[in-house]
Amino acid sequence: MRLTFAFVLSCLAFPSAMAESEFLTIASTTSTDHSGLYDYLLPIYEKKSGVSFRVVAVGTGQAIRNAMRGDADLLIVHHRESEEHFVAKGYGLQRDDLMYNEFMLIGPREDPAKVSEVDDIAEAFRRISRSGVTFISRGDDSGTHKRELELWAKAGIQVRPASGDWYWEAGAGMGPTLNTAAARNAYVLSDGATWAAFGNRQDLVVVYQGDPLLHNQYGLIVVNPDRHPHVKGEQAQEFAEWLLSEEGQQAIAAFEINGKRVFSPNAKLR
Repeated sequence: MRLTFAFVLSCLAFPSAMAESEFLTIASTTSTDHSGLYDYLLPIYEKKSGVSFRVVAVGTGQAIRNAMRGDADLLIVHHRESEEHFVAKGYGLQRDDLMYNEFMLIGPREDPAKVSEVDDIAEAFRRISRSGVTFISRGDDSGTHKRELELWAKAGIQVRPASGDWYWEAGAGMGPTLNTAAARNAYVLSDGATWAAFGNRQDLVVVYQGDPLLHNQYGLIVVNPDRHPHVKGEQAQEFAEWLLSEEGQQAIAAFEINGKRVFSPNAKLR
């Protein structure tokens, strides 16, 4: 079963309570958690193994920093360059592709910047900047935020001078950022899983998707126990092997929101 926040706090206050419970800590991006994937996926493995989980869902940048400090056994995030750097520095054993979906540009139904008419995402971002219509950024060093900044750079747009004008940074996770965009009827870049699970859409719709630059790959890394001896390396590796196996990949493929698959498994089967 998933450990509650209250239980985690009690474990911090009374370390012996944590020692009495076998669990793995996953440092995770928010999209995999907020979509409901873990609520569906983890009980399947728990039933097989008896291992419980603690999921710490934050932006990819923070999740990686948590894992670098040894505050996780396993890392599931979505910014390949950062993941490869993490492994190259000896913090992780190996990076594996786990699954993917798509980023998508969300905006007002009337699409005042006319981004739905363009052929590539860079031009869509240029149209938003020229229109002056509000764009809400996560602004939190998450994988989505990192990709968004890469897309602005691809479009040749410097967003820092526009901060507080048409460009606003929420400094929050995907759900709260979408809520802000809905309240302001603004454009926003979202991962597909969080958008699929998001209920407060108001007048927001998907205005652009399908560009290869919007491919959203998730990586899986076991934290290196040689760097942090307290890390449960063996149990984490066993769980990773299951996620990368045919059974684990089929379980990911079977997860749906409103009858639609939101993560497509693409691991090299073990």
